[in-house]
Amino acid sequence: MASDTPESLMALCTDFCLRNLDGTLGCLLDKETLRLHPDIFLPSEICDRLVNEYVELVNAACNFEPHESFFSLFSDPRSTRLTRIHLREDLVQDQDLEAIRKQDLVELYLTNCEKLSAKSLQTLRSFSHTLVSLSLFGCANIFYEEENPGGCEDECLVNPTCQVLVKDFTFEGFSRLRFLNLGRMIDGVPVESLLRPLNSLAALDLSGIQTSDAAFLTQWKDSLVSLVLYNMDLSDDHIRVIVQLHKLRHLDISRDRLSSYYKFKLTRKVLSLFVQKLGNLMSLDISGHMILENCSISKMDEEAGQTSIEPSKSSIMPFRALKRPLQFLGLFETSLCRLTHIPAYKVSGDKNEEQVLNAIEAYTEHRPEITSRAINLLFDIARIERCNQLLRALKLVITALKCHKYDKNIQVTGSAALFYLTNSEYRSEQSVRLRRQVIQVVLNGMESYQEVTVQRNCCLTLCNFSIPEELEFQYRRVNELLLSILNPTRQDESIQRIAVHLCNALVCQVDNDHKEAVGKMGFVVTMLKLIQKKLLDKICDQVMEFSWSALWNITDETPDNCEMFLNFNGMKLFLDCLKEFPEKQELHRNMLGLLGNVAEVKELRPQLMTSQFISVFSNLLESKADGIEVSYNACGVLSHIMFDGPEAWGICEPQREEVEERMWAAIQSWDINSRRNINYRSFEPILRLLPQGISPVSQHWATWALYNLVSVYPDKYCPLLIKEGGMPLLRDMIKMATARQETKEMARKVIEHCSNFKEENMDTSR
Repeated sequence: MASDTPESLMALCTDFCLRNLDGTLGCLLDKETLRLHPDIFLPSEICDRLVNEYVELVNAACNFEPHESFFSLFSDPRSTRLTRIHLREDLVQDQDLEAIRKQDLVELYLTNCEKLSAKSLQTLRSFSHTLVSLSLFGCANIFYEEENPGGCEDECLVNPTCQVLVKDFTFEGFSRLRFLNLGRMIDGVPVESLLRPLNSLAALDLSGIQTSDAAFLTQWKDSLVSLVLYNMDLSDDHIRVIVQLHKLRHLDISRDRLSSYYKFKLTRKVLSLFVQKLGNLMSLDISGHMILENCSISKMDEEAGQTSIEPSKSSIMPFRALKRPLQFLGLFETSLCRLTHIPAYKVSGDKNEEQVLNAIEAYTEHRPEITSRAINLLFDIARIERCNQLLRALKLVITALKCHKYDKNIQVTGSAALFYLTNSEYRSEQSVRLRRQVIQVVLNGMESYQEVTVQRNCCLTLCNFSIPEELEFQYRRVNELLLSILNPTRQDESIQRIAVHLCNALVCQVDNDHKEAVGKMGFVVTMLKLIQKKLLDKICDQVMEFSWSALWNITDETPDNCEMFLNFNGMKLFLDCLKEFPEKQELHRNMLGLLGNVAEVKELRPQLMTSQFISVFSNLLESKADGIEVSYNACGVLSHIMFDGPEAWGICEPQREEVEERMWAAIQSWDINSRRNINYRSFEPILRLLPQGISPVSQHWATWALYNLVSVYPDKYCPLLIKEGGMPLLRDMIKMATARQETKEMARKVIEHCSNFKEENMDTSR
C-alpha cells in the first residue's frame, strides 16, 4: 500500500518563501531589484536549498514565475552563504552568476545553460580559490564572446557583433578543483591547455569532446579516479593512455550507437587490458559499443544454476580476471547485457526491467538520447508485462520528464509510459504526493508541446485519475489546457474525444464557483463551437454527445453559464441538432437536460417562451427515447415555464391548457420504478415547485420526480431530501386545496419512504 507521508516543514517553508519572495525574504528596490531584508541572516543549508529549489520550480512548475533579480538576494556573503548550487537550462544568465560572485562556492553545477557567455568565464575566476566541483555540461556558448568584426562594414550593418571563440582562458588559480565536467563543449576549445594548470584532478568528464591525442590525461595518472569519455571517437592510442590511469575507479567510454559512425570496436584484448591494468576499477560503462570479437563464453560452457555475479563464473570471458564484482557495469544496447552471468551488482541494459531501470537512472541527467530509448523499453514492459518495481519506475520517468521538459523524444516516450504506470492495476501502490507529481509533469508536457502524440498520451494518462477529485489542486490549469486542445481548428479526432470526455468529467461533480470560473475561461463557447463544427459536417459522434453532456453539467445551478449558452446561439444549435439527428436518443437526453437547467433560471425563461420552442418541448413529451429521460426532461422544462403563471404565457400557439394536458398524460405514462440516467446534487430546483398553486401539473411533476428517486435510489436520495427540508414542504403541500389528489397521494408515499429509511438507518447502539 502507498504511504502518504507529508512534506517536511523545510520543504513547505522553502516553497512558500519562493512563491512569496517580496513578502518573506526580500523587498523590492526601485520596483525591480530584490534585496534581502536587512535583519535576515541565512546559513548555507537554507541558502543552497532556496537556490536549488528555485531552479526546480522554474523548470518543473509552469505556474511559477521566475524573478529577474532572484540571485541578487544572495549578493552579500555576510547575510547569506552559498556553497553548493545546481543551475540548469536558460534560467541562468551572465548577470545571475555575477550577482553571487562574492560567495565562496564549493560546488557549482551549470547544466545546459546556453545563455551563459564568456562573461561568466571571468565570473568563475571569483570562485577559483574555493571551488572543488565544477560542471559546465552543455554550456555551449560560455567560451564565446561578442566582438565587433573589424573591416567588414557591410556585415556590421547586418550583424553588429559576431561570436569569437575564447582561447586564452585556463583554469589557472583553481587550486582546489578536483571534479570537472566539460561535457558537450563546443569544438575548437583547446582542452589540453585549458586543463593543464589543474594539478590534482580526481574526476573529469569530456563527454562528446573529440581529441585525437589524449596523452595529456597522464598528468593525473596518480589522482584521477573517474573518467567519462562518452561519445568520444576512441582509438588504440586512447586505450594506451587510459590504462596508464591506474587509480581509476570509474571509467565510462560508452557511446550513443545512433548518433554517428565510430571506427573503434571493443575487443576482448581491450577489456582484458582494463581488468589487468585498472585494478581499482569499480564501475565500467561500455554501452553502445560493437564487440568485434566474441567476448562471451559459449552457452554450453556457461555454468548451470542460478544467475551469479561471481567473476569466476562470468559469461564475459575477460571479466573472469576481476578480483571482485563491479559495482556498476554499463551494457545498454550491447549484446553482452543478455548473457547469464554478469559480474556486477548493478547492470544497465535492455534484457529485463531491472537493467532498463538502471539505464534510465544512470543516463537521465546528461544523456536524453539514451534515456528516451530506455524509457521506450520500460513502456513495452509496462504495456505487455507487469512492472515489478512500479514506484522506482514512476519516480525515474517523472525525473526524466522534469529534467528534459523540452526534449520531444523524452516527452513522447515518458508520457506513454506514464499511461501504463498509472492505470488502476497499480493505483494502491501510489501515494497522493506521487500521483500529484505525475499530474504536474503531464500538464507540463501538454503545456510545452502541441505535438499530437504528446497531447494524446497526456490526455489518456489523465483519464487514469479520479476526476475531478485528483485534479482539483490544478483545476484551473488543466481546464485551460484542455480548452486549448479543443480549439476547433485542430483536426485530430481522438484527442478531441478524450479532451471533451475529460472536460465533462471535470465539471460533473464540482461546486458552482468552479463551474462559473470554467465558464468564464470560455468552456461554454468552446463546446458550442465544437457542436457547430460537427453539425456542419453532419456528424453525431462521441464528441458531439460529450459536448452537450458537458454543457448540461456546467449549466447545472449556474445561471451565468446558462445565460452564456443562450447568448451564443445555443437554442438554434439545439433545434438544428434535433432536426439533423432525430434518432439520436443520447443526444436528445443531454440537450433536454441542459435546457432543464436553463429553465430553472427565472430571468432566462422568457427567452424560451416562443411558439417554436414550446411546440418542440411539447412534442418531446411523447418521446420514448432513452426510456423516460427525454420526455421527463422536456416535462421539467415546461414545468418551470408553467410555474411563472398564465400571465407569462406570451404566445397564442400552442395554448397553455393544451400543453398542460399533454404534460399530465406524459407523467401518467411513466413507470414509477424507472431506473434513471441522471444525477441530482441538490433537490432545490424541484422543491421550489412544491409550495405553489399556480401550476398543479408542475407540482405533480416535482412530486413524481421525488417519488421515483427515493423509491429506486433510497440510499442516495432519502438523506438528500431530508437534509434539504423536503419533508415539511411535502406535508404543507398535502394540506393545499389547489393540489390534485393524486399528487397528494404520491407526496404521502415519498414521506413514508423517507420516514422508513430514517428509522432503518437510525443508530441504536449505546
